[in-house]
Amino acid sequence: MLNNSHLSQMLIRYVRMSFQEDKVTDFLSVFEESKEKIRAMKGCQYLELMQDLHQPAVFMTHSHWLSEEDLNAYRDSELFRATWARTKVLFADKPLAFSMESVIVV
Repeated sequence: MLNNSHLSQMLIRYVRMSFQEDKVTDFLSVFEESKEKIRAMKGCQYLELMQDLHQPAVFMTHSHWLSEEDLNAYRDSELFRATWARTKVLFADKPLAFSMESVIVV
């Protein structure tokens, strides 16, 4: 049985995005310009971009946040609004977002 003093919780966010094939380079430019700013947001502990092995126009962001409040503060920020406005026009399909809570034995 785990003792609660050995647990820490973190919100893990996945966002799956499908892009128009001719817009992938545009998206990668947007991500490159914004990634360090996102990583610097309060509560962001980790951010990576993954590309589907067999569908090169499909990407997924994977980020770790200290709390849902921190994620929501980012989502309410001017940085998110500006980045999302540049990104969403490149989509081929509606993005899918998942927020998961991690319980990590430390």
